[in-house]
Amino acid sequence: MPTSVIAGFALGFSLILAIGAQNAFILRQGLRREHVFFLCLTCAVSDAILIGAGVAGFGTLAQAAPWFETVMRYGGAAFLIWYGLRSLRSSWLGGSVMEIGNGKRTSLKAALLTVFAFTWLNPHVYLDTVVLIGSISAQYDDRLGFALGAMTSSFVFFFSLGYGAGILSPVFARPRAWQVLDAGIGIVMLVIALKLVIM
Repeated sequence: MPTSVIAGFALGFSLILAIGAQNAFILRQGLRREHVFFLCLTCAVSDAILIGAGVAGFGTLAQAAPWFETVMRYGGAAFLIWYGLRSLRSSWLGGSVMEIGNGKRTSLKAALLTVFAFTWLNPHVYLDTVVLIGSISAQYDDRLGFALGAMTSSFVFFFSLGYGAGILSPVFARPRAWQVLDAGIGIVMLVIALKLVIM
């Protein structure tokens, strides 16, 4: 498998692994077994569109303005450092138990509107997919392979999260599990930031 595909998959998976509103919603719906397929598909396709736009657009922009790649590379590194430190802080302070909630079943329309909002109205999604993945892809000759790797990671992650939620529910009922996950996310983010800076 080409190095660019593996690198794209690893970066995409690391970025999407961070627990946020979108992932928490998918996990919650997975635990409740509501509309899992359509929600996972919506998230993954949305990511693929944004990643494609980032890789294609950034490559063109980087050629037209060579300085822009450097600015975005260091900007991306700064964002990753901030995100990594925030995750480590969250791990240090302690995790929180995922609330599944009971109540009535959520309609498919309401669930899709919610996941659309979490995806397309979240500025971090654009930073991760369009800016960060787009900027890092410029370091590879095979940008298409890098993009496909990152896109694949979204499909693997969301469907694993949605359908694996039932298996994970006993684990994430304990705050300690969130601490371990946040610590791992923080370390990965800081390592990626370091690689960006020393390129």
